[in-house]
Amino acid sequence: MSRAISAALRRGLAVAGLLAAGSALGAEPAAKPVTIAVPLDEIGSYDREAYSRTPTECDRLAAHYDDPERVGEGVTRGGMNKPAAIEACRRAVAEDPGNPRLQYQLGRAYGYSGRHEEAIPHREAALRAGYPQSLFVMGYIRTTGWDGAPPDACYGGELILRSARTGRLAGLLGFPHYALLGYFDDCDAYPRYTDADLLALLDRAEAATRDFYKTALIAQLRRVIEARAGAG
Repeated sequence: MSRAISAALRRGLAVAGLLAAGSALGAEPAAKPVTIAVPLDEIGSYDREAYSRTPTECDRLAAHYDDPERVGEGVTRGGMNKPAAIEACRRAVAEDPGNPRLQYQLGRAYGYSGRHEEAIPHREAALRAGYPQSLFVMGYIRTTGWDGAPPDACYGGELILRSARTGRLAGLLGFPHYALLGYFDDCDAYPRYTDADLLALLDRAEAATRDFYKTALIAQLRRVIEARAGAG
């Protein structure tokens, strides 16, 4: 890789992880690593029409404000009444246990409360359903080892790529970011992609946002990919 491309990577990608992830996590890592790794062939394709979209108290108290599948405005970590959110989401999940949105939100409330082991079955349920927000969050965690467990960039990258394919903006930006930084260079079976695939993800990201910083990041990522192709 040329010095020019390396410099572009340093300048253009330094903040990409933060912009891509946003505050999708928002909680501190578990004191004891709690690893979730649902087999890839057990992760389904999310269909929002298959689940109730009726707002619940769980949605009001625990939805992530950047979750594209949220019902309502959503709340930040700091703005969440965690005990109330846990109780509301426990009731909602008991009434509609097959709804991955509610499962994700209960896992989020438990996670923000430091009750990571109690979050596991709910995070797994959302992931198995292919819930887009869960795909990105769990992909980020496994790619980077954010939870303190040894990272698995290949598994995590596949989750981020799947989140991107659902249209999740964090995935559309995050996957090219990690790919260009070499996170997936040693991966074999998955994730599979080409530079053309990365550019296609960025095209979708550009169509999905008018945010100045994100569009600037998209332009920088695209230049790096095109420069890499030209150098090759």
